[in-house]
Amino acid sequence: MTKKERYASVISWFEQNMPVVETELHYDNPFHLLIAVILSAQCTDKRVNMVTPRLFQVYPTPQVMAVSTPEAVYEYIKSISYPNNKSKNLVGMAKKLVEDFGGKVPGTLEELESIPGVGRKTANVMLIVAFNKPAMPVDTHVFRVSNRIGLTDNSKNPQQTEKELIKNIQAKYLSRAHHWLILHGRYICQARKPKCEECGLTPYCKFFTGK
Repeated sequence: MTKKERYASVISWFEQNMPVVETELHYDNPFHLLIAVILSAQCTDKRVNMVTPRLFQVYPTPQVMAVSTPEAVYEYIKSISYPNNKSKNLVGMAKKLVEDFGGKVPGTLEELESIPGVGRKTANVMLIVAFNKPAMPVDTHVFRVSNRIGLTDNSKNPQQTEKELIKNIQAKYLSRAHHWLILHGRYICQARKPKCEECGLTPYCKFFTGK
């Protein structure tokens, strides 16, 4: 099977079996989505969704969070991984939005990456979820699944994976492809023991077929 055939088969399977797919993070506007994505780094979406309702209620806008303190924010997110760092980043993020972007979440990769706590993956998530722009955020699930299936050739880092996926997946599929891969990695193609017996991608999977 050529790489082109593998990509076509995998995308076709996902499109038929998961036509509607979206982030599992709960949010009601781009600002709250950005908070949730920052909190989700090395933390489960389930845990983030347990914390954010109260946080969103207390901090409805960047303006309110910008005049708060990391210590105050910490109290709402202390059950999240790395709460000290993330509370500082959230306040810094809110101040940046207020001071440089008129209290709005910007819609370009370069602008997003200038915000405290926002790396390339987070910026790309914002582009596809908040702004419906073609991008490919690569987290540990996307990185692992892409290499395991054979969509990438043993990529050494997320940026290599991102580059190869963007090169081989049509722009119209990119945002959904991110969700397809992340959910597949979360529930089926798990790190320690992939559930190959439940997987519909086995005919196209390099790990399963050995070729």
